[in-house]
Amino acid sequence: MTKAEIALALYEKVGGFSKKETADLVELVFDLMKNTLGSGENIKVSRFGNFDLRDKRQRPGRNPQTGQPINITARRVLTFKPSQILREALNPDRAAKAEAMGSSSNVDEKSTP
Repeated sequence: MTKAEIALALYEKVGGFSKKETADLVELVFDLMKNTLGSGENIKVSRFGNFDLRDKRQRPGRNPQTGQPINITARRVLTFKPSQILREALNPDRAAKAEAMGSSSNVDEKSTP
């Protein structure tokens, strides 16, 4: 999904804004996220997940084409950890199975003297 598609979906769902206003709003949200992460802060979106910025140290590596050793430079990487709610929404079969297993084991534990 592109930013333009997000803006169009927002325009159709919310209403009350022009297409340009919704595109500007989407751009503003992404700029705010970029600036927040750029300043070293993490972003936590309730019921969605966490965006974390991590610093990786310099480390030895190998050029895959030549096999020669090289140093991989230090850098910052962005990681995303989805919330439990998002995971369950993306994997409804696993969530139902886990819930069924959890509830049946609780019943067994309670019924055992």
